[in-house]
Amino acid sequence: MSITPLMPVYPRCSVRPVAGEHCHLITEDGTRYLDFASGIAVNLLGHSHEGLISAIQRQAATLMHVSNLYGSPQGEALAQRLVDITFADTVFFTNSGAEAVEAAIKTARAYHQAGGDTTRYELITFNNAFHGRTMATISASSQEKMHKGFAPLLSGFRYVEFNDLEGARAAIGPQTAGFLVEPIQGEGGIRVGTPEFIRGLRELADEHDLMLAFDEVQCGVARTGTFYAYEQYGVEPDILATAKGIGGGFPLGACLATEKAARGMTFGSHGSTYGGNPLAMAAGMAVMDAVANPQFLADVREKGERLRTRLEQFIGNYPELFEGVRGMGLMLGLKLRSEPRPFMVHLRDNHQLLTVAAADDTLRILPPLVIGDAEIDEFMEKLSSAAASYAVPEAA
Repeated sequence: MSITPLMPVYPRCSVRPVAGEHCHLITEDGTRYLDFASGIAVNLLGHSHEGLISAIQRQAATLMHVSNLYGSPQGEALAQRLVDITFADTVFFTNSGAEAVEAAIKTARAYHQAGGDTTRYELITFNNAFHGRTMATISASSQEKMHKGFAPLLSGFRYVEFNDLEGARAAIGPQTAGFLVEPIQGEGGIRVGTPEFIRGLRELADEHDLMLAFDEVQCGVARTGTFYAYEQYGVEPDILATAKGIGGGFPLGACLATEKAARGMTFGSHGSTYGGNPLAMAAGMAVMDAVANPQFLADVREKGERLRTRLEQFIGNYPELFEGVRGMGLMLGLKLRSEPRPFMVHLRDNHQLLTVAAADDTLRILPPLVIGDAEIDEFMEKLSSAAASYAVPEAA
């Protein structure tokens, strides 16, 4: 059997989108799918947002790429906006979430080594996390399925159970440089960090002069109803990795840091050919224009609560299928009583509803943040029809 032109690392399904309209994807044959996956929390403004489209078109006609050897008015402007509304003092732009997490890992290590301590390089990370697909980020993730075929992994990571503050405390040693944690685990099953856990990590970091790095690649940029999820915990990180929604569909990520945390990130310590290119910066600015305001964020919280309430009322009709609902804002997880992929396929193939499976028997519900009553109603109608027609797999 010959290999396909696209390297076969994805089990691609039969849905083949060629166009998008607001919160729907349209395939080659004209079938419309309600998109409550959003490119896995990427298309936060849907698929035809005029502000985002216009910004990219204008910038593409003006200047798409220059080397980072030159000044970047566009990058400076977006970095300033991020600094103004977050804990951060400085920003490094990347093309993806994995690159943003890589930069966060390097920043955490460089903090100690710039201070003269070359022994502190280990990051404590948490079981079921997903930090990316590069060698460093799969090494930072405890999932064996991501490790298979790529041994040996990189050293410098120690895994602890998520939401286990005492386990994190016990894992601290003379080589510990900091913590790397998703406040809300996405691929891990929309598992929400408890306030005690997240605040406790901040206290441990302060006590031991460790870096607290948040991976908000999936839960950041208005997804939870605040610009970043950390705001809902009343703590600030030293370092934060962000991507996905920040470009609204255009490849863009960033590593944010305080001045203290970035003390080791000096001339020549890091770089990127495409990171921060003018086209990506235009997309990022358009996203900020749309979402970085109190009214939009309040709307996300309100819509999230409305959708969550309807889900919680609905699942009681199917106790053999659903166990519960969890998450924040419009980052919701529907926990099933069995592996979620068969139900995800049923939703997709029989009811034209797109969702994303995750670990811990959870179905991710990640709609565009611009959904309204019509999309919520359509979602619930499709979910109800799918549940009624679904044959629950018998327990093994």
